[in-house]
Amino acid sequence: MSKIKRTKAGEAVTALILDVFRLNGLLLLAGDRLVDDLGLTSARWQVLGAIAYAERAESVAWHARTMGLHRQGIQRIVNELEKQDIVEFQPNPHHKRAHLVLLTSKGQTLYEAAMALQNPWVNSLSKGLAVKDVNAARDVVEQLKTRLEEVLKDTP
Repeated sequence: MSKIKRTKAGEAVTALILDVFRLNGLLLLAGDRLVDDLGLTSARWQVLGAIAYAERAESVAWHARTMGLHRQGIQRIVNELEKQDIVEFQPNPHHKRAHLVLLTSKGQTLYEAAMALQNPWVNSLSKGLAVKDVNAARDVVEQLKTRLEEVLKDTP
């Protein structure tokens, strides 16, 4: 057992991390239920969102880095979406093997349908929350994310 005790801030961050883990699980479950009738899962919806929000067509590896996920998992989902004509691959002028991923018109329509379901859901979920409180929570999460990214890039 470690002889180093947690600071009060360390205790608070540990509690926050556990809450974020629980929240993530609940968000995935709620997302699965929300887009099930569209034939999507939370994971597929998340990948569609990353592609839709990208400023330009990007590779699977780029999307995985942006999402903080493993390339192999994103590649599996993108391959499934490509088989259903939801995304398509285009040649990447900067890399011979890492093709660019784009939404097809079917994919764009599907993503818009998912977002049409998400808007009333998130409005209901956020009812009674002060925007300043939500932004304060986002600031803390962003600081922790930045610190983790710095630590992880320096460790093999």
